[in-house]
This record gives sequence, C-alpha cells and structure tokens, in this order.
Amino acid sequence: MLWSKTFIPTLKETPQEAESLSHQLLLRAGLVRMLMAGSYSYLPMGFKVLNNIQKVICQEMDSAGAVQVLLPALQPLEIWQRTGRDRDLGDVMFKIVDRRQRKVCLGPTHEEVITELIRVHISSYKQLPLILYQIQTKFRDEVRPRFGLVRACEFIMKDAYSFDIGQEGLDLNYQAMYDAYMRIFKRCGLRILTPEADSGVMGGKVSHEFMVPAKDGEDTVLACLKCSYALAPKEGAEDLCPKCAGMLEKVNAIEVGHIFKLGTKYSLSMGANFLDAKGELKPVIMGCYGIGVSRLISAVIEQNNDKDGIIWPDELAPYKVIIMPLDVFDKNVMSAAAKAYAELQALNIEVLFDDRDERAGIKFKDADLLGIPLQLVIGRNSVKDGLLELKIRKGAEKIIKPEGEALKFIKKRLLP
Repeated sequence: MLWSKTFIPTLKETPQEAESLSHQLLLRAGLVRMLMAGSYSYLPMGFKVLNNIQKVICQEMDSAGAVQVLLPALQPLEIWQRTGRDRDLGDVMFKIVDRRQRKVCLGPTHEEVITELIRVHISSYKQLPLILYQIQTKFRDEVRPRFGLVRACEFIMKDAYSFDIGQEGLDLNYQAMYDAYMRIFKRCGLRILTPEADSGVMGGKVSHEFMVPAKDGEDTVLACLKCSYALAPKEGAEDLCPKCAGMLEKVNAIEVGHIFKLGTKYSLSMGANFLDAKGELKPVIMGCYGIGVSRLISAVIEQNNDKDGIIWPDELAPYKVIIMPLDVFDKNVMSAAAKAYAELQALNIEVLFDDRDERAGIKFKDADLLGIPLQLVIGRNSVKDGLLELKIRKGAEKIIKPEGEALKFIKKRLLP
C-alpha cells in the first residue's frame, strides 16, 4: 500500500481527551477517532490491527473445536426478562420500543440469545457437546466511558458458549477454552495474569479473568512477585502468596477476557433441555467464554511501546514492513524502493510504501510511532553502494546489508 493512497492521520501532539498511554497512541498513530464519548471509528491502520487480532482468535477457537456463528445485535427484551437479567443490568442496557410496540434492546451480551437457539434446536444427548462462538459488536450504556477502547459504549467482543450433558464435559471444555485463551494472548504479545474471579451477573460458580498488567489499567489485582499466581483484591487478602509464600503486590490491569462455568443458570430459566441416554429430560450444562476484541488493541499497546510510539508484535502489525525512500525525487532511490516493494508484495508480505514528499526526520518519527516491525530505509548513499538499511522497531537495531541479503533477512524473519 502506498502511504499517499491510504488514510493515516498521525498527530504530533497528544490530544487533551486522551486519558491513558494507549489512548494517546491510538489517536496519535491515526488508528481510531472518537465520534462521541464511548463510540469510535476504526481508521485503516486500526482496522487492519483489529482484523489481525480477529484472525488469531478465530484460528485458536477453531483449533479448539469451536464453530463460528453470528447472532443478532437487536434482541427482544422478553428473553432477558425470562432470566431476570434485564433487572440485573438495568440502565446499562440500551432499550428501545419499535414501531410495532415491541420492547427490544441492543445486545450487551448473548447468553439469552444463544440459549434460546439451543432450546429450539438441541433435543438429544447425541447432539452434544457443542461449542459455538461469534465476534460481534456489543452495546452498553456506560456511566463513564474512558480510556478510549478500554471502556466504550460500543465495542467488539468474541463470546463463546459450550453446551454439555454433564459436569465432566463442562470441565473439559472450560480447560480447552482456557488453554486457547493463553495461546491467543501469547500470540498477541501479552503477559497475562489469570485470577479466579467473581462471576457477577453472569452467574455460575467458577470463573477466571485474563488480566493484562498495565500502568493505566482500570482494574486492580494482587500478583505474586515470584510466581504466576494472582487473585482479585478483596478485603482481608493475605500479603503472602499461598503457592510459594512470595510477596503479593497490587497491580493495575486491563481485563481482556473472562470465562465462566455457568452450569444450568440459563438452561433452567429458559427451558433448554435434552433427553439423555435413558430418555430422561435434563437441563443443558453451559459455559461462557469472552474476549474483549477491540479492548485488546489498547492492551497490546499498553505492554508494547517505548518513548517513540507503538511496537506491534509481528502477527498483529497493520503492515510487516515500511519502506522509506528518503528522496522521492531521486530516480535511483525510488527505483530501489519500488523493486523491494514489488518483491515483498510478491511474497504476500504486507508492505507500506512511504511515498510522501516529506523530510527524512518526519518519516522516521511516523514510522516509529506506527510501530511497524521492520523499517527498510533507502537513501542516496546506500543505493550508490548497493546497500539497504534495515531497522528492527523493537530494540531499534540497525542492520546494513547488500540488497539481496536484506530481502533474505526480511523473508526469514516474517515467513514461516
């Protein structure tokens, strides 16, 4: 992609409304723009990162045996009344009366919708176990939207639901989802804490949160300084880790995932039953597994940055390489840049070609701000000597190699 043909409105100054580091960099790097409090537009760079995160999630969910669906955002309020969660969520729900005088809402989550689907279409133990998931926009009327994508009124979530005939099946699926989540977050370049948590309005007896330690995180957890143990802060919590006797420390964090053993909370209230092998009617045993997809963008930035900007992990980067010709009016420079661009594109490596007529300093600052993993710098002197300069964004290591070797280095770094 040519820079001149896309839309990357970078900012030199930090906008006043930016409350956290990730919010600042989201705006400065031209990833998103706020329409109103809690509602954001994803610009081309931000949308590419969002798609890359979704790709990672789908790959790991599919490999764990889940099947993707897409459920309605517009939901009848009546199904929420059957579980009583319309009262639990209260004013957080966006409620509407349509022209037919039906009471509907914009879905803050989808437990009721998926349970109704299962109630209608699952009748026998032979149809279970089953795991369904979706990636979809949710709506919550937050009292105080803040921190950009971290606490928004309109956001993107991956929610999965497991359906089993008994507790043993639920335990297996819960562990499968836990393991898939750990793989997802590792591929996203995140360090994760996993405290056991309160299930809240979701219900069920067991749940785990997936927390990203972050300076500007809105949640707090207790984390062991010696091992990976963590727990949600509560009154009377011990100072020492129960696993290794290390000191527990309060850590700010962003919640990026939450999984629940729901049991029969929804199946009983909504009549989602199946006939077991003996012909007896039993309630479906359920689990629920959520990831804040749009929130992950902010969490990744919080843990992957330096004083100059974002440092994207390779799998999430909007482009893998940025090519920077330092003089767009020099034929030799542009010829070398165009050749490298064509060769990388032929290998299906996503490349951003900075073809702008801008000073070298501006190009360098923008490239660092955007956080693209590899920078290919092409100037008059290097072209004259048949050399290309590579900068690895993470660590700022610079490598000068002959043209052919530079491209081989990029291929080895980015291709499987």
